[in-house]
Amino acid sequence: MLNYKDLSFWEKRAYTDHIDVAIIGAGIVGMTCALALKHANSSLRVVVLERGYLPTGASSKNAGFACFGSPSEIYTDLASMSEEEVWETVAMRYDGLKRLLELVPSARMGYEACGSWDLLDKNEHLSTDFLAYLNDNIQKITGQASCYGEDHEMLAKSGIRGFKFAFKNRLEGSIQTDQLIDSLHASCITAGIKFLYGTPVQSIDSGELLTPFGTLHANQVVVCTNGFAANLLPLDVTPARAQVLVTTPIDDLAINGTFHFDEGYYYFRNIGNRILFGGGRNLDFTGEQTLSMEPTGRIQNHLISLLQTNIIPGKSFDIAYQWAGTMGLGTSKKPIIKRIDKHTVVGVRMGGMGVAIGSLVGEKLSKIVLNE
Repeated sequence: MLNYKDLSFWEKRAYTDHIDVAIIGAGIVGMTCALALKHANSSLRVVVLERGYLPTGASSKNAGFACFGSPSEIYTDLASMSEEEVWETVAMRYDGLKRLLELVPSARMGYEACGSWDLLDKNEHLSTDFLAYLNDNIQKITGQASCYGEDHEMLAKSGIRGFKFAFKNRLEGSIQTDQLIDSLHASCITAGIKFLYGTPVQSIDSGELLTPFGTLHANQVVVCTNGFAANLLPLDVTPARAQVLVTTPIDDLAINGTFHFDEGYYYFRNIGNRILFGGGRNLDFTGEQTLSMEPTGRIQNHLISLLQTNIIPGKSFDIAYQWAGTMGLGTSKKPIIKRIDKHTVVGVRMGGMGVAIGSLVGEKLSKIVLNE
């Protein structure tokens, strides 16, 4: 194991000496924070530390949904949160998606404005009056009228079974997650940001970062580890495993777009002529509060069963990919964005909405670091 003290003059000068800002976590939040810092002051020495050999957590493992809120999710949130907090959360997600599209052009992350559908087997809550209320508030945020509406043709056209209602959000879309991460990384390299992969941070103390290779020193430390944050700091962040699978190519696939059901606990989309399907955390909330990223037979088999009976019934397929990522949840849906002490800033607890809010959180963190 090569300790930092044994690096060459060139290596130390390039990577470990005189670090202005050390960012822990090479996901969406970490990289957008690094970019915002360099755009504000190109002379800053910014180093991103990532515990994995590639971004480990949620940013490179998410389902690629560019979403800000399904009608059933918002209905549920209104029952447990104040109206002000609900619409602030939705606005942050929408503004974050707009900022992400400004930062990474749509072609570079494979963005498709395909819309999303909220699927229900019964409709006790999404009345015409409630949809009008949603649309009125969404128009105040987006400037767009008639965002939500019932789609009376989707279920028959797609072949999806087990649901009676489909409500479309015409302003949502999808991305190709790998293209987004690659584009952000390429922009960071161009900006002169350095990366130390395979470098877990074990503790932080007044700008000193203890790693297996020695201690690094930074004037400012930004923690962007989301679901893993409680390993470093006493924060209201609970890990939540999200399990996903992708099928082999399917002939004559009629599904095109992004879909949610059961208040967002299940979600699926097409990737070309494959289906990506994820969720099932509600089968075992306690068991899924884990940092383990190994898929489990119980949830994966349940997802496969739902594919066979509801999503693509009658279609022949195999499972080509299975994985799990780690989200960061808490008692509030608001992310934690704040200064902890003179040397430490945190931006964590994305609540499963890292694609939507990650870039906005990264920019907010940069402003705290720069005291703007």
